[in-house]
Amino acid sequence: MVDDGQQRMEVMLDNPAAGLYLPPMVWGTQYKYSQDAILLVFASHSYDPADYVRDYTEFMALTSLTSTR
Repeated sequence: MVDDGQQRMEVMLDNPAAGLYLPPMVWGTQYKYSQDAILLVFASHSYDPADYVRDYTEFMALTSLTSTR
């Protein structure tokens, strides 16, 4: 599931040749894994926990701020 604060949609990745790019400020939720699924994440920067919004209410507040600019 991907959500940019304006639209939410479910994306099914059922082809091992397919991937999904999530730009900054897109809420992503992964679920409904098959038993043989593998989640692989590529990132442009090293992981920093401070870079992530972990609360959906906070995310929605931040997206409303960026959409009014």
